[in-house]
Amino acid sequence: MSETPSDDEPSASELPDDVWEQFIRDAERNSHASAPKEPSARARMVTERLRQQEARGESPPGWRTGPAWQEMNGRTARRRKLWAVLGVPVAVAVALVALKPSLLPGDPFGTDESSAAASPLPDETAAPSAAPGASDPEMPTLDKPFAGSPALRWADGEAGIVLPEAKAVGPVPKDRVEQALKLTKKLLVGANLDPKAVRGARPEAALSVLDPKQPDVLDDLGIALRSPSRKHDPVTLFSRFDPDEVRPVGDVIKTRGRMTFEKGSHGGVAVRADYTFVYPVVRADGPTEVTRTIVRRVLEAELADPARYQVTEGRLLLLEYDQEIGNSSCDVYDGYLHPEFPSSRPTGAAPSGPTTDPYDRSKDIDRDPDECGTVSRT
Repeated sequence: MSETPSDDEPSASELPDDVWEQFIRDAERNSHASAPKEPSARARMVTERLRQQEARGESPPGWRTGPAWQEMNGRTARRRKLWAVLGVPVAVAVALVALKPSLLPGDPFGTDESSAAASPLPDETAAPSAAPGASDPEMPTLDKPFAGSPALRWADGEAGIVLPEAKAVGPVPKDRVEQALKLTKKLLVGANLDPKAVRGARPEAALSVLDPKQPDVLDDLGIALRSPSRKHDPVTLFSRFDPDEVRPVGDVIKTRGRMTFEKGSHGGVAVRADYTFVYPVVRADGPTEVTRTIVRRVLEAELADPARYQVTEGRLLLLEYDQEIGNSSCDVYDGYLHPEFPSSRPTGAAPSGPTTDPYDRSKDIDRDPDECGTVSRT
């Protein structure tokens, strides 16, 4: 007894002849393993034509032939075996999926670009034990600016700054710890992810988090932004690109890292943040060649106790900060990052330090501040 197809299922007239031909051949070959179904007039017509072709010694061309499928012998063999087990009743559905694999959840035929290889990584909760493995050698493009980079699997922007669960630290209550974590995130976002700041504007959101009562910090940062120099270089805390030189590719900056906290030295809670940001860019006026600059930042800030110290409520003390910048010209102190492009000759001073992997987050930043090395990949 045959089943009446629903309105959502394809009819015989909606499938190409070559699909029906494949269906009929598999149906005849596997009829011993499945219950027969009443063929439609279209199916009987195609069957008769196949029999006439076989009588003349003709073999109709397959509907999935060519080098691309011949190279996938293992997968094709397994699929044929699956057809034999499932039998005739699902052959039409399989044929339809073969024409449009996206109808199946997860796209098991491998056409889904968000495959396991590019699936997002879980949040980083501890220092990695090693650098990320080798990436696909694919070059970045305007459509795929993170192709060939470990950052392809990293979170986008603020989603990569995941706050740990707040809890009381000694006399510091939970809500105070939570406030310190949120302020630190605001500092990181304003300094490294704010679109206007990344394009060279003054990072007002980041500066608004810092305590104006902390000696020299805001003054030094103000000097760095107004008159950058080797001594006062704003890129030591802020990620900034010269808009006349380069422009970002898209709106996504990849982010990965972690945040921890402990009892501070000024009656409050100290927060340590360790994050890496990946910026894809192209020249502002010229070829659309894509390159990436990778910036790792490690900083420590404290939300101090205003009852015991002369501090501003709701502002952070910036205790320490360090950075490691991958793919930016050496010894250029104009307040911007200057990415190098593979097709161009390097600018700035020649590298004098060791070769490092800018994606390696398993090691602490430990380098000579006057040394400029070479990156192993971007």
